[in-house]
Amino acid sequence: METNSSLTKETITQEAFRLGMEFVGYAPVDRWQQYGDLPTEFYPANIWPLCKTVIVLGVPVWLPILEAAPAEIGREQYSITNKLLDEAAYRLAAFLNRQGHAAINICRDGYGDFELLFEQPVAVFSHVWAGYYAGLGTIGWNHTLLTKQFGPRVRLVSVLTSLELGGDPMLVEDLCIKCQLCKKICPSQAFAGDKEARCGEMDKHACARNGKRLRQAFRNPCGSCIKVCPVGEDRKLFQSSNIQVYFNEKQAFAQEPDNPIYRSWRHMRKYGGHPLDEDQ
Repeated sequence: METNSSLTKETITQEAFRLGMEFVGYAPVDRWQQYGDLPTEFYPANIWPLCKTVIVLGVPVWLPILEAAPAEIGREQYSITNKLLDEAAYRLAAFLNRQGHAAINICRDGYGDFELLFEQPVAVFSHVWAGYYAGLGTIGWNHTLLTKQFGPRVRLVSVLTSLELGGDPMLVEDLCIKCQLCKKICPSQAFAGDKEARCGEMDKHACARNGKRLRQAFRNPCGSCIKVCPVGEDRKLFQSSNIQVYFNEKQAFAQEPDNPIYRSWRHMRKYGGHPLDEDQ
């Protein structure tokens, strides 16, 4: 196969946008070794030795739907973003291969079932850390990628390629303000630790147990720790800057059932899935 030596980041980015992605970042493989944040077995070159660059693709999840979580409508949003990511990553890898540059896609989660958390590390590759090394955001206290546009309300996927491309500049300023609202709102109390730590300690078993409960009700994913995060320009777009409404819901709804904020959330939770104890 003839190699297209003139292929540029701009051309690849345009193709990713054409495939439905909303943001794209580039990370040279040496950044994993340079920063040493992960065990070496999860470095991209150890997953696929030909890899020289990781291309990270992403799409947002819409805050107003996430705010109603756990709800079946949020489950559908999660499903459609997953499908978009996996298809776009596969097609972008195919595009690179046609140009003579070997590439493979790593699916957006990389594990078969969330319950595997009870037995072993879940995913073969971390798209969150790849997004950080690709300059798309910084690592949040709750182990998510925080972006300027959408805070942690993003879904990610990666393409590994043998094509050497310049890396995008990494963000210098930490977007996480260590407010620990994610810790406060977590229904499974899965987070522990103080503000000084880069990331909180996470009880993945507790998170997985809550996820299993929500899946059985067709009301997953949980979404609590990402909807409460104050970071993200999407809060201005969707006119949702009052974080306290998430914590006041039960009391406020009891006092004013017609409050449009809580009425709309509860409407979305009511249909498509089984009732949960917290719906009362």
